[in-house]
Amino acid sequence: MIVPSVLDIEASGFGRGSYPVEVGYVLDDGNSQCMLVHPAPDWDHWSPAAERLHRITRADLLEHGLPIVVVAQELNHHLCGRTLYTDAWGHDYSWLARLYDAARRAPTFRLESLHSLLTESERARWSALKAQVATALGLPRHRACADARLLQATFGELRARRHGDCDRTRCRPAQAGL
Repeated sequence: MIVPSVLDIEASGFGRGSYPVEVGYVLDDGNSQCMLVHPAPDWDHWSPAAERLHRITRADLLEHGLPIVVVAQELNHHLCGRTLYTDAWGHDYSWLARLYDAARRAPTFRLESLHSLLTESERARWSALKAQVATALGLPRHRACADARLLQATFGELRARRHGDCDRTRCRPAQAGL
């Protein structure tokens, strides 16, 4: 089963002034990388509600985050020429743009909406199936790599069901571990 490469970003909050705090991806071959981002000096927006979701504190970023330019270089090195998909394109694209603008770099890869790969029927089933896959995988939620892996596994499960790659009770794609 071919699955897309997926990127996910956790952020300091939503709206004006928010910025990426963690960037993670899972490639179509299963390789992954996750990086905490040390905030730029002028990145001061912080949402306690977002922190409660992803459980990343600003102190974590200041102590363990990689410099913005290093995150951009790592992404460019590993993702060069690829297209990655995200389920929150509008948010993730703006946070990625903020990261690259601060790094004074341009991305060497494309970011597209995962939903553009789905049929109307698959989009209608997406949320319920994603919840089932999340339970089956037992991954922590609202961490960039775990969420990217969940999105990829959900896509794989949808396609396995679409192509009849199932037994009588349920699908069992290797990526979802179901």
